[in-house]
This record gives sequence, C-alpha cells and structure tokens, in this order.
Amino acid sequence: MEISGIISAILVGLVLGVLARLILPDKQNIPVWLTVVVGIIAAFLGTAIARGFGYADTAGWDWLEFITQLGLAAIGVALAAGMYPRRRVKA
Repeated sequence: MEISGIISAILVGLVLGVLARLILPDKQNIPVWLTVVVGIIAAFLGTAIARGFGYADTAGWDWLEFITQLGLAAIGVALAAGMYPRRRVKA
C-alpha cells in the first residue's frame, strides 16, 4: 500500500466514523477521537474485504466498497459505545 492509499483511507475513515455515528439510533457516549479511529479501522478492513471478494477496483466510485466500510464502521461504533465506560454522575 502506498502513502496516498493510507492518506485516503484516513480521510475516508474520518467521514465513515461521522456517518456511522449519524445513522445509528440513540446517542453514543464515546469521544469523537474514538469514532474517528473506528472509522479508520473500518476503512482499512472494508478495503481488504472488497479486495478479497474482487469488487475493490471498479470504474468510478467504488460504492460497494464504501457501503462495506460504512457497515463495518456502524458495527464498530455500536460496539465501542457498548464497551466504553459510562461516566457516573455523583449525587
């Protein structure tokens, strides 16, 4: 993987994390940096899955790859929100 591929995966990961957080119902009590990290990981994993199934390199925008990445990001944000410790309010 070239540096341009890594940079584009990071940028797509930023967008994926935010979109995943928007499409999930309810509020996710996780920090924004964790959302971004989950999005970046989803971008790399989604690309690997798309390459494995042979639909990563198509003409134009790779919609199937992006949908795969977005699904992984949504799953990752939901899992992170479920595992992230909640703040306790002191009375």
